[in-house]
Amino acid sequence: MRLFDLTNFFKTQKILFGTLFLVLLTSCGARKNSSIDFTPEFSFTKGIEGPAVDYDGNLYAVNFEEEGTVGIVDNDGNGAVFLRLPDKSVGNGIRFDRQGHMFIVDYVGHNVYRVEKGTKEPKVWAHHPEMNQPNDLAIAPDGTIYLSDPNWTENTGNLWMVNAQRDIMLLEENMGTTNGIEVSPDGKNLYVNESVQRRVWRYDIKPDGSLFNKTIFFEFNDFGLDGMRCDVGGNLYITRYDKGTVVIIAPDKKIIKEVQLKGKKPSNLTFGGKNGNTCYVTMADRGCFERFEAPNPGAYFHRIH
Repeated sequence: MRLFDLTNFFKTQKILFGTLFLVLLTSCGARKNSSIDFTPEFSFTKGIEGPAVDYDGNLYAVNFEEEGTVGIVDNDGNGAVFLRLPDKSVGNGIRFDRQGHMFIVDYVGHNVYRVEKGTKEPKVWAHHPEMNQPNDLAIAPDGTIYLSDPNWTENTGNLWMVNAQRDIMLLEENMGTTNGIEVSPDGKNLYVNESVQRRVWRYDIKPDGSLFNKTIFFEFNDFGLDGMRCDVGGNLYITRYDKGTVVIIAPDKKIIKEVQLKGKKPSNLTFGGKNGNTCYVTMADRGCFERFEAPNPGAYFHRIH
């Protein structure tokens, strides 16, 4: 081979090596976590759940340091016990209504507690002894509460409603393992997922809060599903339990983005932060909050969702 040919050969190999290095670098970058820690690991128990933000921007979750508590977290990620539930109650989901009252699902006592704004006293708002173990809740703009109620042993579940008069009604039974639940920002749709069956259902909501027109919104081939939230555009954020991601799906069922987390067992999420764009994710395997910035401006469609 002539010198000219050797020179071109080495130039070609250098270009190919550089291209390969760039591809590998890019691939590694794509696998990096998109979230960061917000609270110290295991400051909460592995039962951390129910993240919610109040009017003042305070962040809450259940089971801070021990079961049966509700923890409050400041802007620097420092946590403390906000309240303790009575008897042997253990909380799971937390939401705030438009008046700023806190609602807590107690899966042990089959209760929904209400904590009036400005107090720390949980009072039973609804109770039904025939529930499996009420898991998560969502609140419609008119104050109607929807509850998921899984039976993990049999991989089944129910769906309940509590109206403004505090009447509790069974909307549907013998579903899959009902878990994450959310109302769209316009109050027209309810989303319910089934963890084991990896399905997300969408319902239309009637003026009286009852449901109709049940359809499949999305199905997954692997990993579990847990808590969900909608942003201002109606995009649904779903925690993928055991996969360690949050997937964001538009109302037209197109995947917008999937966010990689540090842990593998995200149990729920909520929106907050200075501009309402920060997603706070409860991590069951790490006993802490992770956080990331939502891809859409103004993700928080009202301060108490």
